[in-house]
Amino acid sequence: MKFEIVGKNVSITEGMRQKIEKKLSFLDKYLLIDPETRARVVVRTYPLTQKIEVTIPTKVGILRTEVEHEDLYAAIDLAIDKLEDQVRRQKTRLSRRHREKLALSFVEQDNVKLDQGDIAVRTKTVKAQRMDLEEAITPGPHPRKSFPARRDRQLSDARRSLLPQFHQQSTNA
Repeated sequence: MKFEIVGKNVSITEGMRQKIEKKLSFLDKYLLIDPETRARVVVRTYPLTQKIEVTIPTKVGILRTEVEHEDLYAAIDLAIDKLEDQVRRQKTRLSRRHREKLALSFVEQDNVKLDQGDIAVRTKTVKAQRMDLEEAITPGPHPRKSFPARRDRQLSDARRSLLPQFHQQSTNA
């Protein structure tokens, strides 16, 4: 990305220029910005604040932000944050707009790979064993817990044996 930095009511120092270029160069990692893109930065000074305006034309649209702050370097950081948000929103819009086309292209690529026969396929074989109805109903041991498996008949007998004792205690009270 190329930079065009202009100062209104202020002269741009080398430190300001380096800071602006360093911060804006992080936007190169996004796909929307070409290496030939020219970023225009205007720095203005007012009596109590500093204002930075950044305009970057991209393939999709124009990224533009204006930030006014007491400190110029804080204003640069806030402007970069706003630009990153705009880039993220544009990329999301593009992905939503072209989602169906991308899905179809992935299906076509998979079909080409299937035609070539170079897809690995995993198979698993399980040998079934014959068991009678009692074995199928009885729960087996849990792999992570060790507790005895009881049959429903045993549990119901235990409940019946507790019921008369409870009934006798409630009637005596």
